[in-house]
Amino acid sequence: MAEKTFTKNELAQYDGQNGKPAYVAVQGIVYDVSDKAAWQGGKHHGNVAGQDLTAVLLKKSPHGDRVLKGLPVVGKMND
Repeated sequence: MAEKTFTKNELAQYDGQNGKPAYVAVQGIVYDVSDKAAWQGGKHHGNVAGQDLTAVLLKKSPHGDRVLKGLPVVGKMND
């Protein structure tokens, strides 16, 4: 199966609301955070699923990108 690519608008639809999965993009890779308790309802410490969170994760987050380990990769961003 071909890898799924997401535009910014397509990614925005995966906001974790109303039963939708919660996806976030970091450095061009799209991850599924739906099963993470911290992302329940598509929100986590003021961040919202369905967005590219590269800057937030790498520059503001105390845990950095190590939290991505083990998350399901669902695709990549379409530049």
